[in-house]
Amino acid sequence: MKNIVLARVDDRLIHGEVVSVWTPSLNVNRIIIVDDEVAEDKFNKRVIKALAPNGVKCNVYSTERGADILQRPSKEASEKIMVLTKTPNTYAKLVDLGCEFEAVNLGGMGLRGERTPFIKNVACSPDEIQSIKHLMDKGVHVYYQLVPEQQVIEAKEYV
Repeated sequence: MKNIVLARVDDRLIHGEVVSVWTPSLNVNRIIIVDDEVAEDKFNKRVIKALAPNGVKCNVYSTERGADILQRPSKEASEKIMVLTKTPNTYAKLVDLGCEFEAVNLGGMGLRGERTPFIKNVACSPDEIQSIKHLMDKGVHVYYQLVPEQQVIEAKEYV
């Protein structure tokens, strides 16, 4: 399994908090984005990769390919990976495909579609709440933390 230092749900994927706060505070040197739509859209994939901080390798994979890649050992001992998805549903699928995550951080998930307010900046649809429950049932610690300096809020208090 890869050396994952942060697994985060954020529907914006790479943006200011990820670039200026999470990446440097965790010394991330590789970002792996797992999203079926982005993986299929060559233009969007190129734009997202360009947003990665200088010196940080960025890859975008479909869920199945991402599961395969994440289960391989890191080639370099110094590799520190941040995994980003737009929804907890993707993490639930990754876990069902054999990936292991100690924890999943719920970052920005905006109001749209069936999503309703959940925790602070997080809005979830009913199926996303089911995915969070599924992750917790599999032993994954699910929590909200916008930036590292903020206090952790446990998702189990809200499901």
